[in-house]
Amino acid sequence: MQWESVIPNAVSGYAADAQTASLQMDSDAFAGFYQRSSRPLWAYLARVSGDPALADDLTQESYVRFLCATSPPLLQEGEVASKRYLFRIATNLLRDHWRRPHSASIEEIPEEFFVAKAHPEQADSEAVLTPALARMRPRDRQILWLAHAEGYSHHEIAEVTGLASASIRILLFRARRKIASLLREQEKAGFVSNPERRWQP
Repeated sequence: MQWESVIPNAVSGYAADAQTASLQMDSDAFAGFYQRSSRPLWAYLARVSGDPALADDLTQESYVRFLCATSPPLLQEGEVASKRYLFRIATNLLRDHWRRPHSASIEEIPEEFFVAKAHPEQADSEAVLTPALARMRPRDRQILWLAHAEGYSHHEIAEVTGLASASIRILLFRARRKIASLLREQEKAGFVSNPERRWQP
């Protein structure tokens, strides 16, 4: 999917800031960055929020804000830093969304949404993890995703989430212990075998 079709005139709503951003970032460079980062960003937002429609909206808004930043990090610090910056924008948007009253519930999301059809092993893993993750706090889902799906270090997770770097280690330990416990419960109920193979503390 081309980035122009995802952000079709959305940037134009930012007027002068958008024009400045377009001068600071080459269109081809951004298109490549979008292709490499959009799916991981959307997956992060969808998994943490439990709402694919919200993930669509926040993904688009994240790229708009990234483009309209006065000094996009892609030019100065490289793509790794740019991706962390993009995830930080998305995290802030998600936090703002959580502060507003809303009625959406993860139970309203069809379970098949979380199952990837292209890779059977991944689909099996997702089907096993989804019920356990749904029972966890959003912050715990967030740091588990950043650590395991994105491979971020404690310092990078702190940068994305705005949490204190010193607290990430213990928060991640507790989140891993929580999901391991939930997976053991699922195993006892007959849902999964070898429950801790992917989330060892």
